Amino acid sequence: MNLKKSKRLSRSRKTRAKISELGAHRLSVYRTSRHIYAQVISADSNNVVASASTLQKDIAAEIKYTGNVDAASVIGKAIAEKSKSAGITKVAFDRSGFKFHGRVKALADAARENGLDF
Repeated sequence: MNLKKSKRLSRSRKTRAKISELGAHRLSVYRTSRHIYAQVISADSNNVVASASTLQKDIAAEIKYTGNVDAASVIGKAIAEKSKSAGITKVAFDRSGFKFHGRVKALADAARENGLDF
């Protein structure tokens, strides 16, 4: 495994340890060069409560390109709406070791604007 990936995974382990200590639902974000994924995972068990990604047909239909900031904003809005419908408004943001910049930041801002609290 290359150094860049191992450092990212190390950061993600540290963040997840702190979030599990808090006992909060976690909004986990994963990004690739082409897509972005978001999941709300329950605190007590590792069940996925809500999920959204650029691979879903209804979301992919409303965006032109799946690997940019606009797509991340759409995913942030979708994950906020799905988690609110599941009765979750307060989450801990798990950026999976990625920098809080660009697409990750756009997803977080869109989720906050649409009612998620973190």
